[in-house]
This record gives sequence, C-alpha cells and structure tokens, in this order.
Amino acid sequence: MAGRRWPVGCVSLEVTQRCNLDCDLCYLSERSEALRDIPLEEVFRRIDRIHAEYGAGTDIQVSGGEPTLRRGEELVEIVRRIAQLGMHASLFTNGILATRERLAALAAAGLTGVAFHVDLTQRRRGFESERSLDALRLAYIERARGLGLAVFFNTTVFEGNLRDVPAIVRFFAHHADVVRMASFQVQADTGRGILRERPPAVNQGSVIAAIERGAGTRLDFDAVATGHPCCNRFAVAWVVGGTLHDALAGRAFVRRFMDRTARVPVPRGSAGEVARKFLAAGLARPQLWAGGIAWFARTAWRLRHDLVRARGRVRKLSFFVHSFMDAQALDEARLDACVFMAATQDGPVSMCAYNARRDEYLLRPVELADGGHWNPLHAAATREGTPAAVYPIKLLKGRARREALRERVMPPRRSLP
Repeated sequence: MAGRRWPVGCVSLEVTQRCNLDCDLCYLSERSEALRDIPLEEVFRRIDRIHAEYGAGTDIQVSGGEPTLRRGEELVEIVRRIAQLGMHASLFTNGILATRERLAALAAAGLTGVAFHVDLTQRRRGFESERSLDALRLAYIERARGLGLAVFFNTTVFEGNLRDVPAIVRFFAHHADVVRMASFQVQADTGRGILRERPPAVNQGSVIAAIERGAGTRLDFDAVATGHPCCNRFAVAWVVGGTLHDALAGRAFVRRFMDRTARVPVPRGSAGEVARKFLAAGLARPQLWAGGIAWFARTAWRLRHDLVRARGRVRKLSFFVHSFMDAQALDEARLDACVFMAATQDGPVSMCAYNARRDEYLLRPVELADGGHWNPLHAAATREGTPAAVYPIKLLKGRARREALRERVMPPRRSLP
C-alpha cells in the first residue's frame, strides 16, 4: 500500500526530544533531555520538505520525545501547517498532558488522529500490570471520544508483557467503537533504554500468534503488504457483537481489489466513510463486480449469527505489528524498502537508520533563514562553545540514570560518553 495508496507509510516529525517518562525501552538518545526544542521555523521547513518529497495525503506523526511538552500554541501551529498542505497529522503521545481541551484545540487545527502509547515498559506509578493499565487506556479513550479523531494505541512488546497481548487485544475489541488501530512494536536494541537484547521468544511471529489468541480467530497478516515483511505486518478484523472476524479473508480478491483501487484516496473520517468510498470504487470498476459479490456473500455468511446478535452493527479494528531493527544490526534491504521515515534537517530518512545515528543529527547546529545557526544543546550542556556531554543529574534517563543510581552516591553532574 505504501507508495501506491499512500505516498509513504508515515513520517515521524519529532517536535521535542524531552519526555516526562523514563521507559525501560526507549529509542531516544541519552543526550535527548539536554536538547532544546527545535525552532518553529525549522519545524515548518521540515514539514514543507516532507510535502515536497511525498505530496498531499502523507501521514505525519507529530511525536518526540513527548510532543505535548512543546508549548501549546506552537503545537497547534505545527498541526495547522500540516493540515494546510493537505497532509494528515496524528499526535503520538503517552497521554499524560493530552487533555481533552488540548485534543479539541488540535482537532480544530486539523489533527486527524491520536495515538496513545501505554504499556508496562513506561513504569507508570500505581500501575503494576497491563490489566491495571486498562483503566488508563479507558480514560484516554473517553478523552478522545466525539472529537472526530481516529484513535490508535501503541504497545511495546517485551518479555514482561508478551503473555498479556491477548487480553490487550480483547480490551481494544471491546472498545472498537472508538479505537481504530492497535499497533504492537516488538522490542529492539536501540536508544537509551535499559532493556537490550531481545529474548528469542519475543518476535514478530510470537506477537502475531498472541494477537490471534486474543482475537479468537486467525487473521491474514499477509494479504496486504506495507513495506518490508520483516518490518511491518498488517491485518484487519471486523468486530461484530464482540466477536472478531478476519476482514481480509479471501486473499486473492482482497489483493485484486487493492490493486485495482490503489490510487483511490482513503478518507480520515469514520469507518463508514471509508466503507462508502471503497464501495463506490468497486462499483465504478465492473471487472471487480463478480469477485466482489462472491466475497461479500461469503463474508455475510460467515458473520450471519453475530450480525443478527449485533443488529447489523459492524466495527473495524486494524492490527499493526512493527519490528524495528537493532541499532547495530541494520539490514540494507530493509532500509531500502522502509516506509516509516523520520524528518531530519537533511530530509526524511529511514526511522531505523535515524535511531542508530540520532546524535549525528540531533547535536548538529541548525542553519536558520537569516544565516545564523541555532545550537540544540542547552548552555549547561555546552562547554567553550562546543557540545560537551555534561548533564545535570536530573537530565539522566535510561541506562545512564540506572548506572548513577547503582553507584548510590549522586554527583551533581555526570559525564556521558
């Protein structure tokens, strides 16, 4: 789909490197907390560059760090700029500062979606299990309800919560009236997090198997391709009366339909709008009629009992499994096929390549329109005009903080390699 139905999978636009959590798995650099927010001028330049590279219809993840740590009025202006260029902006947040009022203001500026990241790797106080985190997930769902936003959830999967994935799937299915996509990201050895090598049991296949256990049915994760199969796997389920059914069953017709309608833009409204758009596209292509009627009849027959019980109400829930590469094990073939890009001062680059070399991009001064240069490092982290990795202890996170705590005696400042 990426490169055909959409110009690219998505582009991550990091508007801050600061975060208000310290996750066991984190792609950020150990230097991130000492970096100032890039100037709005540079953010706009990167948005314009994304538009020039991929055009209207591009999905942009407004992310960080935690993007809601950016000044509220600036975040609104960033979303408005994306929307004015005909691109789609989604807020990727841990939800702590994403109040309903803030989400409403961003929606008014053109925000089309919000992705909440909630899982055990974040070590939120008072939440000791994935099941206890359901209360937080529900609170976030209610914050976004009725704002016209597509609601997604991101879950990082590691050894400590792989067994909980089926229950998480069932939770999202129960709330499929609001939740549109559940994204599961497999642990990777990149960034400042304290968890490093991925256990053999945690992999793309085991996560898909866990999703299917939660769904109570097999789901076709190979009917539709989105980039390299070792990076991304995608499936869709119909949720009917609480029961999940594979929405991509009948792979041959699904692929033919996707191929013949590849240039049809997908609206960012309700699932009903998407269904009407696809129905119209199918009706406009007589070569799809025979296969479409047969596919629809088989689908209706499979769902018949649940359709009666649910009075014909059908929800759609998409599942996405993303496997980032370890920073020291990049595969050139996967990088070449990458559809998940990161915006940098040099233009969009593969997210995995960016994660592996973050400091090369982040510590470099940014040239401004007036010819001046903006230094990303705070004065406290700069010595004699050159970047020096000298941080106040309060800015340590991830491995560096764990090492400092292990020493028991906290120095006022700590040098990082």
